[in-house]
Amino acid sequence: MEKKEYAVLAVIALATVAVGVFTTSKPLATFFVESTRQFLTTTAAMAWITWWALVVGFAIAGGVEAWTSDEEVADLLDGHGLREIGYGSLFGFVSSSCSYSAIATAKNLFKKGGSAAATIGAFMFASTNLVIEIGAVIWILLGWQFLLADIVGGFILIGMMAFAFTYLVPDDVVEQARENVRDDGERKVRDPVCGMEVNPDDTDYSVEHDGETYYFCSESCQESFDPEEANTTIREQATSMSGWKALADKQWKEWGMLWDEIAIGFIFAGLIAGFIPEQVWTTVFSGATFGLPVYIFWTAVVGALIGIATFVCSVGNVPFAAVLFSNGLPFGSVLSYIYADLIVPPIMDAYRDYYGTTFAALLSGMIFVAAVLTGIIIHFLFLGMGLIPDPSSVQIAEIKIEMNYKMVLNVLATGLFLFLYWLHRSESAGSGQGEHAHMAD
Repeated sequence: MEKKEYAVLAVIALATVAVGVFTTSKPLATFFVESTRQFLTTTAAMAWITWWALVVGFAIAGGVEAWTSDEEVADLLDGHGLREIGYGSLFGFVSSSCSYSAIATAKNLFKKGGSAAATIGAFMFASTNLVIEIGAVIWILLGWQFLLADIVGGFILIGMMAFAFTYLVPDDVVEQARENVRDDGERKVRDPVCGMEVNPDDTDYSVEHDGETYYFCSESCQESFDPEEANTTIREQATSMSGWKALADKQWKEWGMLWDEIAIGFIFAGLIAGFIPEQVWTTVFSGATFGLPVYIFWTAVVGALIGIATFVCSVGNVPFAAVLFSNGLPFGSVLSYIYADLIVPPIMDAYRDYYGTTFAALLSGMIFVAAVLTGIIIHFLFLGMGLIPDPSSVQIAEIKIEMNYKMVLNVLATGLFLFLYWLHRSESAGSGQGEHAHMAD
């Protein structure tokens, strides 16, 4: 995140405290002591109960990214049928959970010939909202009903996006966006070590092997390259130290891109839980005054707008979602909030840089509408099946470190985290692989 984004978040944090100050009925000294305590314990509790899921999720994502190749992925996404949409969703599910990495990878797949429906509509959304780590955190904090709703709603939203790209967005607008992406005037190839795209004419690092030239972004990647391992199988990489070194580098890259958003998500969840009095929430979400359908509609819009305004995306959204649900935001509207993570201001600005103003505006509007409609559909679907959980079931309780399965999982996860960190810092089996962003332009 950039400095201006941190500044915006700081203003939001101060505004949160100010709302509490002006609405509390307690003496200010008592209010600050109790609210600060609640803020700290809530933040720590959420971090504690989700730590193992984050470590395991990032390790799996790192293994998928390090041990698999996406050279032919774009060819499988060249179309807008069920097959291509399915492949896009599958590749997204096993890909990165970082929103910024997801939009960059989707852009590259679109640039190489994948359809907008399969790459931007399916892959980009799935790689942010349907990945393993966000699913694990949703299950832990919000419950299995929310996890099921996230999956079902995710496919509904992907279907809406694919339909819009296929039947509503003019073909000339899509092709102009593709031309905007391709119009960089540079020929680029992939660094076989770190995955970064480099211009062969600009890099000083290359290796000739068996009549093929490999190009690298840095001297460390060139020195790390082993041509005998360039085409190794997943099984070979999973059973070699160099393969685990590559996994460690990739998962550390994911931590590097997401740690601040995850931390901000926990901090804001704690701030909201600690400093906003309950009477504020009961006033805002006072009930279905104009009927349930109208109430769910406008709260779904509010949820999506909150998702845009908080600047936080992917896994970092879930702790805040738990606080919103426990304080009255309806079930489906919470999903609208989570799904809006792909239209936070920095990402919308990236869309404009990638695709041009027209396509960026259409894409952002489509995601907003799809997030709101999906939230509404899921709410009434789960309401009809009796699957909406009680808000009191949300895991935002005070921290209690006890000798139970959470302690065991966290200890094991910490051991795995430290082992992967040691591998990442190790100079053996290929140094420097974790220094660069995957498929960045």
